[in-house]
Amino acid sequence: MTLWQSISRSKENEHSVERAEAFLTVSNVDAHIQERTVLTDICFASDHDRIGIVGRNGSGKSTLARVLAGLIKPTSGVVRINGTDVASDRKAALRLVGVLFQNPDHQIIFPTVREELAFGLRQQGQSKNEAVDNVDRTLLRFDKSHWRDASISTLSHGQKHLVCIMAITAMAPKLLILDEPFAGLDIPTIAQLKRHLTRFQGRILHISHNPLDLEDASQLLWLEEGRICEVGSRCEVLPAYLSRMQDLGGRDDLAVLAS
Repeated sequence: MTLWQSISRSKENEHSVERAEAFLTVSNVDAHIQERTVLTDICFASDHDRIGIVGRNGSGKSTLARVLAGLIKPTSGVVRINGTDVASDRKAALRLVGVLFQNPDHQIIFPTVREELAFGLRQQGQSKNEAVDNVDRTLLRFDKSHWRDASISTLSHGQKHLVCIMAITAMAPKLLILDEPFAGLDIPTIAQLKRHLTRFQGRILHISHNPLDLEDASQLLWLEEGRICEVGSRCEVLPAYLSRMQDLGGRDDLAVLAS
């Protein structure tokens, strides 16, 4: 199903009830960054627990991640998570959605693991003692109690990613957005991070250019040049995406990823 063929502004009222009932609704979202159009008329609704967004570099995936998290206010349109406009209600957005970015150094702001984990909890309104207790419980759950007072600067890139995962999951968001978090990591580190992510109790929206990262997605969206090209199940969308990538790159081995 091609969204820009099947969903138009003229049909917005027809589908408004359906979208209002969905956990995640994105209605006619445009995003302009420094006068450049990055996202155009993004429309979709989802109640899936595992959502994947696939697309080439430069297709607008990272901007979409930030819009979905409420970190960037769309130029037009609205994003609602569990009925809340995340761009307008930042306090509610902190409880609803967390984001794991590609580079943990752009996300971590405190010198120790304990301080980093406590920051988000304090932002949610927890007292100092409550935050300390939750930090200790989170570290214990991840079997990383010995990291409590560790300096972030002594950790590897993959370990920093794990700190970010712990910090986000401690806040217990209903939706976790993953923005290319495995880029540049080796296979054992990816496997370890995936194992921790499978334990997350909420919904996950995973954005990647690599289809292998999206094996557990029950709904897949293909983003191309700032527009949603197709949306459906993984087995419906992925072959079309890989076929297009093969046409662009002339690589015969891409077809194996669709299996």
